[in-house]
Amino acid sequence: MILRRRAGRSATLAAALASTLVLAACGSTADTPADTAAGAGGVKTDKGVTDTTITLGIMGDTSGVFKNLGAAINAGNQLWADDVNAAGGICDRTIQLEVVDHGYKADTAKTLYPQLEPKILGIVQLLGSPVLAALKQNLIDDNVTAAPASWSSEILNNPNIMMIGTTYDLEVINGLAYLQQEGLLADGATIGHIYIDGEYGGNGLKGSKYYADKHGMTVKEAKITSTDTDLTNIVTGLRGDGVTAIVLTTTPGQTASALAANQALGLNVPVLGNNPTFDPALLQSPAAGALGNLYVAASSPPFSSQTPKAAAVAKAYKEAYPGAPLNAGTNVGYVEGLVWQNVLTKACENGDMTRAGIQTALTSLTAVDTEDLVGELDYSSPGAPPTRGVYIAKVDPAAEGGVTEVATVFTAPEAESYKAPFQEG
Repeated sequence: MILRRRAGRSATLAAALASTLVLAACGSTADTPADTAAGAGGVKTDKGVTDTTITLGIMGDTSGVFKNLGAAINAGNQLWADDVNAAGGICDRTIQLEVVDHGYKADTAKTLYPQLEPKILGIVQLLGSPVLAALKQNLIDDNVTAAPASWSSEILNNPNIMMIGTTYDLEVINGLAYLQQEGLLADGATIGHIYIDGEYGGNGLKGSKYYADKHGMTVKEAKITSTDTDLTNIVTGLRGDGVTAIVLTTTPGQTASALAANQALGLNVPVLGNNPTFDPALLQSPAAGALGNLYVAASSPPFSSQTPKAAAVAKAYKEAYPGAPLNAGTNVGYVEGLVWQNVLTKACENGDMTRAGIQTALTSLTAVDTEDLVGELDYSSPGAPPTRGVYIAKVDPAAEGGVTEVATVFTAPEAESYKAPFQEG
């Protein structure tokens, strides 16, 4: 499929990724059937599908702590929709996106969801662990399938979650295994883990503990809140504990503080972050010179990846959004759409594009090919991550997006043996 810019797109990211409900001229409640009905082509439909359109929602963050990542994910979603529509759509219908910005605030998301839900078939992107936790029961009650831009294995007991990529705990397990493979970590070591209190941070900590248990290591935990800004005292304590590596499940600003302290205190140990911890904007911050020790483990490749699909998405993004921040969120957003494309195509083949039909289609997929934007995905095992591999990247100021890929789809033996909290069997 050839990536193309949609005609008439604004040259600025702000206009293209407006944080109000946009992009869905055909997605009003009036267009959405109230009950299941046979639509064009004899396909059963209910909410979010007309004879000419399929409307999907985006609940993202373009104003909160992950705003740069969130804007890039939104852009990746839109690039995918543009590509699908340029190729004729899905099931003889075009893709429309309804976008809301919750600013990484669960209360705001709870207010926005009832406005969005009647208009959509499902959610192509739902960003943020606290937001997902707040909306968990809503998704179940309304049978809305959602692809979370949140990768906690603790949410895999929700049948309406379409996890795309692996989970925070497995990102950390793989990342630590990579550090040990490279001789940066040894059996019996003491490692620190700084984590945001909640599902995101706690799930990453679960990965650290699992890997440490397998290798006779000790984990020194440091719990913070998402609003903490100065981690100097915490890193000072970890230095006193004799850590030889630090793991972060933090915001990008907190990552900068931790890395600056790591350097200023003369600790200079390798630091592992998982996918939300790094933002290329940090390379323009006072902490820029301290970021060289940071490795990032993520389900999708970095912006600078030379895998063919990632390179094509990067090229299209730069053409469509000149001057916008470059980060891996673009690949995340595109692959969210790509997986939805597989599900929608299967639902169309089944003749059922209702919300229930989407669930049936999803759980029948055992080998979704994402063109290396994440590993191959299997949705047939309840509670299990659909894939276990990660990309490993290292901070590199010369690279587009600020990191260079050092390992492609890396899956450690410890990741293969790990049993997720709700995994059956």
